[in-house]
Amino acid sequence: MQPNDITGRILRGVGGLYTVAIDGAAGETVSCRARGLFRLREITPLPGDRVVLAVGESGGDAEAADDVMIAEIIDRRSALIRPPLANLDILFVTLAAAKPAPVLETVDKLTAIAEHNGIEPVIIIGKCELDPAGAARMADIYRTAGFTAFPLSCHTGEGIDALRDYINDTLPGKIAAFAGASGVGKSTLLSALFPTLNLATGGLSRKIERGRHTTRHVELYPLPVGDGEAYLADTPGFSMLDFARFDFFSLDDLPHAMREFAPHLGKCRYTDCTHLCEEGCSIVEAVARGEIPPSRHESYRNLYAILKEKKAWK
Repeated sequence: MQPNDITGRILRGVGGLYTVAIDGAAGETVSCRARGLFRLREITPLPGDRVVLAVGESGGDAEAADDVMIAEIIDRRSALIRPPLANLDILFVTLAAAKPAPVLETVDKLTAIAEHNGIEPVIIIGKCELDPAGAARMADIYRTAGFTAFPLSCHTGEGIDALRDYINDTLPGKIAAFAGASGVGKSTLLSALFPTLNLATGGLSRKIERGRHTTRHVELYPLPVGDGEAYLADTPGFSMLDFARFDFFSLDDLPHAMREFAPHLGKCRYTDCTHLCEEGCSIVEAVARGEIPPSRHESYRNLYAILKEKKAWK
C-alpha cells in the first residue's frame, strides 16, 4: 500500500459488486468490483474487509464507479464462512429466558465458533421478565465460563442501560453482530439500543425474511457509539448453524474453543484424553467441582460427537 492510496471498508457485496465506505470521507461510499487476481487466487472480498482501492481500472463497468476497483485486502484478522463476514470483533449471542425456550447447545456452538475465530462472545438473555430465575441461572452459567452476560428485558427496561454502557465503552472502532434464533427479540432489542436504526433495520428485516425468492446477504451499518463510530453487521446466517456441513474448525480445535477449559488443558492423566469421561481427566474433575458448568461440558460432548463424524469439505 502506498501513502496516497485510497482505503475503505466493504459494507456489502452482492453479485460481485461491492459497496465500500471511504476512510475519512464522512459517510461517502463507492460501488466497485474487485480485480481479477482475487478470483485467480480464490479469494473473495467480504463485508468487513478493509481494502485498498485502485483508480482507473474498472474497465467502464456500468454498475460500478467508472475508475475504481478493489486492489488489495488489508490485514484480514478473521473470515467466517456462514455468514460471509470478515474482521468481526464482538458477537452478541442473544437468547430468550422463555418463549422460545433457550437451547444452550446452540448458544455454545456460536461461542465456540467465535472463540476459534478470535471474536469476543457476549451473552444477552432477553425476556427475563418471563422467567427471572431462569435468566439469572443462565447468566451465572456463562459468567462462570468466563463470558460477559447481560440478563435484560425490553418490556421493563431492566438491564438495557448496563448493556448500552458496555456498548458505548467497548464498540468504538469495532464491528459487532447480534446472533440468535428467530423470536428471541433481537429486533426489539436493537430498536431499544439504537433508535436511529429503526428504519434501516426494519426495512432490512423485511428484505431478508425467509422466502422462496429472497436474496440474503450480510450488510454493515455505521453506528455512532460513545465517542466514536462502530459497524453493526446484519447477519442472517448466524441462526442457521450446521457443524457437520460447514468447516468451522476440527475436532482437535474443539477443546480450545471452550474458554473455561484453558486452565485445565494439559493436566489430564492421559495425553490423548478426549475430556469426555476418562478417569483422571482434569476437565471432568473441574465439572465435578463446579468450575465448569455441566451444561457447557454437555455441549462439548455433543459437539465432539458431531465433529468426530464430520467429513472434510472444501
